[in-house]
Amino acid sequence: MPRNRFMEGFGRGLLRLGGWRMVGAFPDLPKVVVIAAPHSSNWDGIWGFGAKLGMGVKLSILGKDSLLRMPLLGPWLSRQGVIPVDRSAAHGMVEQAVAAIDGADRIWFAIAPEGTRKWVERWKPGFWRIAHAAGVPVVPAYFDYVNKVIGIGPAFTLTDDMQADIARIQRWYKPFKGRNHDVIQPNNLP
Repeated sequence: MPRNRFMEGFGRGLLRLGGWRMVGAFPDLPKVVVIAAPHSSNWDGIWGFGAKLGMGVKLSILGKDSLLRMPLLGPWLSRQGVIPVDRSAAHGMVEQAVAAIDGADRIWFAIAPEGTRKWVERWKPGFWRIAHAAGVPVVPAYFDYVNKVIGIGPAFTLTDDMQADIARIQRWYKPFKGRNHDVIQPNNLP
């Protein structure tokens, strides 16, 4: 993706206005599943969008296919990396995400492991299933509201043990506090 220095500057400026800073960098890998946690506020989307622009990366997410058919919104969402998902299809969202990753030369697929902004007892394992089936690593991104930092961590290579992998990733997230709650601790696994 060609760099757009104006948009990168806009993203960094947005973060500065909010008092945020970015740390870390995406690894030089062609395909990854990026997880963002803790996801505890609508503000995460604003600050995350600023970080995405500021870093000059294209992150892909799943979005309802009906949104991408809208005349003005659809093309813009598509350029932002939104992948249409057909919720009525016989195959599920995990399979659609894996197909999107398999069909791309380069893709950083982003998802919130909690699946919601509300506090939940356990992370949804969809991110692990997508990354494991596609054979790609998981890269953690975090929102640390205490220090106003958005950061990127090291790539996690997955094993065949879903619970152990998720516990290992959740332990890595332990120091970070979201706006409204912390990351779920490893004893609350799927």
